[in-house]
Amino acid sequence: MPQLTRSAELFEKAKQFIPGGVNSPVRAFKSVGGTPVFMANGEGAYMTDVDGNTYIDYVGSWGPFILGSMHPKVTAALEHTLTKVGTSFGTPIELEIEIAELLTKIVPSIEMVRMVNSGTEATMSAVRLARGYTGRDKIIKFEGCYHGHGDSFLIKAGSGALTLGTPDSPGVTKGTANDTLNAKYNDIDSVKALVSENKDNVAAIIIEPVAGNTGVIPAKKEFLQDLRDYCTQEGIVLIFDEVMCGFRVALGGAQELYGITPDLTTMGKIIGGGLPVGAFGGKREIMEHIAPVGDVYQAGTLSGNPLAITAGLATLSVLKDENPYPELERKAAVLEEGFRNNMSKLGLNYTQNRVGSMACLFFTDKPVENHDDAVASDLQKYSRYYQSMLDQGIYLAPSQFEAMFTSTAHSDEDLEKTIKANYVALQAAEA
Repeated sequence: MPQLTRSAELFEKAKQFIPGGVNSPVRAFKSVGGTPVFMANGEGAYMTDVDGNTYIDYVGSWGPFILGSMHPKVTAALEHTLTKVGTSFGTPIELEIEIAELLTKIVPSIEMVRMVNSGTEATMSAVRLARGYTGRDKIIKFEGCYHGHGDSFLIKAGSGALTLGTPDSPGVTKGTANDTLNAKYNDIDSVKALVSENKDNVAAIIIEPVAGNTGVIPAKKEFLQDLRDYCTQEGIVLIFDEVMCGFRVALGGAQELYGITPDLTTMGKIIGGGLPVGAFGGKREIMEHIAPVGDVYQAGTLSGNPLAITAGLATLSVLKDENPYPELERKAAVLEEGFRNNMSKLGLNYTQNRVGSMACLFFTDKPVENHDDAVASDLQKYSRYYQSMLDQGIYLAPSQFEAMFTSTAHSDEDLEKTIKANYVALQAAEA
């Protein structure tokens, strides 16, 4: 069992200066118990904590490390930028044009793009743009989908809000809450009912086409197509939040995988290669409503900074030029099959959802297609499962409601070790 003495010491010290001892709530381990693991370094598919314990990493900085940590091409590009270019200017730079052009080539819906500093900034800006473009006030999101911590989104949200059992946050005004309507994921009738009740006042519908913050829940293709057709009919801006699934389930994201084109797309994580970054883009006629061309204001001092753009360009270039997606699919499928075989041997029938290199094992024997299905999972069993996997050197997200990410850096030996650990952990979960 890993000895977390130094991690425990650091956590106690952190709690004196940082609320809850962490800078993002899920890291606190509240839903799985025990002490958060403080990491010292990482490389490839591995992380080592401050007590010297090494783990196979399936969190990947919550998604960005599709190539693993410290990929040589990303690291070399960052070293060059850091030593030869600089960290920030607050002026336009050529790299911004390079990544914008690349994004327009590989993401089907994007004709123009604006770089920002986080996924939250991207989603809140996209919603503001949709409101400015349509002249309408209300938005529709889906129960359990997480679009960052902007006020408009903390209504029946996923991710940390769901993990901690507080999906509605104090500090969000009633007016803001009233302008956010919640539909049921994979249920077009719930969308139509809300639009009917708010006729001509819904500016946007925002959705994770592969939900990754209620565990992994893929949208049904026919549902997304119905959503696309209905938004066109009603003059509603359709926003795909691909902060998590973008470039992970396919080079062009879920919209390439499903063959369905939104009006706006939000991105993050992988396009920063592990550095803080976000972006939103879409149809030219909508994007040209953003200042300074249009009158919808959005700004950011560090937007398009050289380091983040460099890491993103290096990562996207590898994905585009080397096409690791078939191999990622193979590796993720090996894990899925291994987990299913383990459950079969143990007489268990828990639900596994997977799209590409995103996956989740839900501790429920019912299909998981929406928020209500996900929260039926047995969280105590997940906690025991998590601790067993951690003890065996497998680092998963410390929450039932997050994704497991496979990277190009995971070796077949890593996969084999993980499958063996899963067999032991499933027994621990049942104990």
